[in-house]
Amino acid sequence: MLRKTYGPGTAALLAAVLGAGAVGCTADGGTEDPATDPKAGTATAAAAAPGKYRTLLEPCGAVDAASLKDLLPGLATLGPEQQRQAFQGTPAATYNTDRRAACSWKGQAPDASHQLRVEFERVVSYDPAVSDEDRAQEVFTKKQASTSVPVSLEPEEPAGEEPGGSPSASATTGATPGVGTQAGEQPAASGEPGQPGGPAGSPSASASGEGLEPRVLTDLGDAAFLDDVLDTTRPTAQRRDVSVVFRTSNVIVTIVYAEQPAPSSELPDSKELQEKTRSVAARLAELFDE
Repeated sequence: MLRKTYGPGTAALLAAVLGAGAVGCTADGGTEDPATDPKAGTATAAAAAPGKYRTLLEPCGAVDAASLKDLLPGLATLGPEQQRQAFQGTPAATYNTDRRAACSWKGQAPDASHQLRVEFERVVSYDPAVSDEDRAQEVFTKKQASTSVPVSLEPEEPAGEEPGGSPSASATTGATPGVGTQAGEQPAASGEPGQPGGPAGSPSASASGEGLEPRVLTDLGDAAFLDDVLDTTRPTAQRRDVSVVFRTSNVIVTIVYAEQPAPSSELPDSKELQEKTRSVAARLAELFDE
């Protein structure tokens, strides 16, 4: 029986062919280190970070009963069942409570009526290059620009710091600030708090007491401002609306507290209303941090 033999040259040729096949299998099989993948350099950049908050608090349960009794003294004159219903508040109609939710309360006393409105808005950026938090800051800045609060990178300087300047020198528009609306939602009804700074109102810079003018707040959330508007167009009594708006990550919180005194009563006091509104805002900021 004959046996085929291979010379040294033939053996070397076979080894070279087999070696080339092995290399080809390695490349096609994907067993190489991913760092050598020629497509690695074409990968898209990572999307911007999502916001801290994915849901919202339930606004009608966000203000405790003790605070509501203080803010709405007229509730004390109601019967037990009426009080229970009044404390529950009235939720706003919204198409998505994970994106926007609001609640309002009213109290009628012999000397004045009071209204409180709380709104939460969770901002989502649909641009992968813009984070939810950055987009929320843009929305917040637009809200501030539509009020009588100066828009600046730094808090306003004390009076006298810049001769010839004025803390409220920035333009004041006639646009309605505060809560805003989205597609599918209705704006706040006329007479409801949440619409200070419009054509019917005037900033309370002339209110008695220094430091009560509309201003930036530096001790609340990531950014905040306070607006104070006295509506002088009402034929019987003038109503004052104090609003505090703050941003915490990708959520914007708006609190509006309004007082309308009886015709024979004095004008609503800016200092008291501002202190109470800021107290509610501080508590809500704590709830979002919990």
